[in-house]
This record gives sequence, C-alpha cells and structure tokens, in this order.
Amino acid sequence: MAVVVTAVFVPAAGSRDRLVEALQEAIPAVHEEPGCLLYAIHDAEDGSIVMIEKWSSAGDLAAHAEGSAVARLNTLVDGLIAEPVLVTTMAPLPAGTADQGVL
Repeated sequence: MAVVVTAVFVPAAGSRDRLVEALQEAIPAVHEEPGCLLYAIHDAEDGSIVMIEKWSSAGDLAAHAEGSAVARLNTLVDGLIAEPVLVTTMAPLPAGTADQGVL
C-alpha cells in the first residue's frame, strides 16, 4: 500500500529563499529513488515550506529515510531551518473517485 508523507520546514529568519534552493537541489536525487511517486515542495500560508511525498510502500519510504539523498538534504538545510522538521506519515483512506479520492 502507498504511503503519503508531509514534512514541514520552518525557515530560519532570512533563510527562506536559501532553504527553497537547498530543497530544490536535493529533490532530483530523491526522484531517482525506488518507489518515489511524488516528492514536491509547496509554499504554505504560514511561511513554512511543505514537502508532500508519496511512496509505493513503507519499505521504500524506510530505504529513503536511511539513504544518501536524505543525508544530503539534511546537510543542505542545516542552519536554514528554525526548528526540527515536522514529519507526518499517513496511509490513504480512499473515498469518492479513484482519481480524486486518493493522493
């Protein structure tokens, strides 16, 4: 079963643009990882940057979490975030149409 993840990055004062650039630099390596279906950043109204992810399986997500792409991402964002990244892992609960009712 697919796994959906959100990761919320709160930029340190004056670091928003550099944080976005660091995340953009890290994303292509993640897109190459097995099981990565979605890995995209978004601007949130509260000023945070939200990563929305979708993985083919919990195993693929676990491999991602332990892999070199995440290690590099962590190095790139070091000093650019004001607090620890808030990561939430979710399992889809399909409803409605197949295209609209599940991410």
